[in-house]
Amino acid sequence: MVMISTFVTIYYNVIIAYSLYYLFASFQKVLPWSDCFSWADEFCSKTRIVSDCNATLHGEIIHANYTFITSNNLTCLNGTMNYKPVQFPSEQYWNKVTLQRSSGLDETGRIVWYLALCLLLSWIIVAAALFKGIKSSGKVVYFTALFPYVILLILLVRGATLEGALDGIEYYIGSQSNITKLMEAEVWKDAATQIFYSLSVAWGGLVALSSYNRFHNNCYSDAIIVCVTNCVTSIFAGFAIFSILGHMAFVSERPVSEVVDSGFELAFVAYPEALSKLPVSPLWSFLFFFMLLLLGLDSQFATIETLTTTIQDISPRVMRKLRLPVTLGLCALLFLLGLICVTQAGIYWVNLIDHFCAGWGILISAVLEIIGIVYIYGGNRFIEDIEMMIGKKSRFFWLWWRICWFCITPMLLMAILIWSLATFSSPTYGSVLYPAWGTAVGWCMIIFCVIWIPIVAIVKIFKAEGNLVQRLVSCCRPAANWGPYLERHRGERYSHIVDPKKKKEHEIPTVSAFVYKQQ
Repeated sequence: MVMISTFVTIYYNVIIAYSLYYLFASFQKVLPWSDCFSWADEFCSKTRIVSDCNATLHGEIIHANYTFITSNNLTCLNGTMNYKPVQFPSEQYWNKVTLQRSSGLDETGRIVWYLALCLLLSWIIVAAALFKGIKSSGKVVYFTALFPYVILLILLVRGATLEGALDGIEYYIGSQSNITKLMEAEVWKDAATQIFYSLSVAWGGLVALSSYNRFHNNCYSDAIIVCVTNCVTSIFAGFAIFSILGHMAFVSERPVSEVVDSGFELAFVAYPEALSKLPVSPLWSFLFFFMLLLLGLDSQFATIETLTTTIQDISPRVMRKLRLPVTLGLCALLFLLGLICVTQAGIYWVNLIDHFCAGWGILISAVLEIIGIVYIYGGNRFIEDIEMMIGKKSRFFWLWWRICWFCITPMLLMAILIWSLATFSSPTYGSVLYPAWGTAVGWCMIIFCVIWIPIVAIVKIFKAEGNLVQRLVSCCRPAANWGPYLERHRGERYSHIVDPKKKKEHEIPTVSAFVYKQQ
């Protein structure tokens, strides 16, 4: 989890740097991507350009280029028009100005200096928010987590009042939705990765941040609230996004499917193009990219906190005395590692790490985590641990969670993982296919993340005592002193157990039944 978080945090701050760049670019009277300015080429156009069509001339149907049609005052017959391959101004601005994108991963090019400065600024913001650890980041998150809801509501209200908004909503959840996409393994892999990312499941962030909670904090209700809020927010945000994209399709006289994109193109091409068509467009652009900035910082805080918490667990004395230098040093190191992502080939590296580490890596991590907890540590033992914190619950209460943990979730994750591996194809960015060595680098990153699990397992087995079977059994069993970290929590729960020597029932403080059995 720590290795995956390290790789992801390198490129994720680059996305925050993109948001900062567009945020600063919004402080202009006319948005720089609102029209085809000096940086554009002949393929740049805000509307579709007719290439040729059929028309009626002297009673006969002819096929001619559009220049001939217009020069002879003819009219194209419905359904016969062919269009030139054009690009929106926002698309060319993204590729030619923001990224200065090279032809592929092979052509690294130079560092784009203004993106490097935005990357530096984003790391300064992260370091400033985390210099006191959870005490400082916890206060910052109250603003960065809640204010995006205000912006989303503003964008939704504005989008719902625009012409064509209903077409966008229909494409989002209505009759125009492309349901056949559900037959593609890549869609399910992306969906699983997205829900893992937004909930921080299998990333280590949940473990790191929840370790700062009170021991008897109701983690059960927290989990329910967070999951429901996350899904409701995603649906809510979809209405805000697609209503404005529907208006963009209406203005540009295109079907919604031609203006909607995914990934980086949705955030930095399609939506900025839609915002540029609104009155007072710089204001809406500022609000949108400010929201992206806050959302990105939230995720980055959690990921960096995962790394610093790990360092604190390894060397608590060092972190108590040198938290600020360690945090600054970590951020500086990650900034330097991220410089390759702000070269002219940077977007290819960002997409590569995102595709493998944040995609395949997190799926593998999730599968191993649930197998390790449910089938090695023991699902029932895990339930006992939870009950130590939230109190005893009935068997019926845990029925659904047992079904999920023991059966549904492992099977679904394994099915998605195997299905997506079986249908694997080399990654692409747009129409650019990655070279073979780029794909190899992606798999090497995944291997580098997960190989520590078998390595540590082998070391543990080697250090254990007894024959091979005894060593395996002892390594798959909690130690006798396993239990809550603080001593006072170990004695809070009392169980009525019969002492075999005194043949008398009395209260013995226990961590849980299995600890007493081992003793």
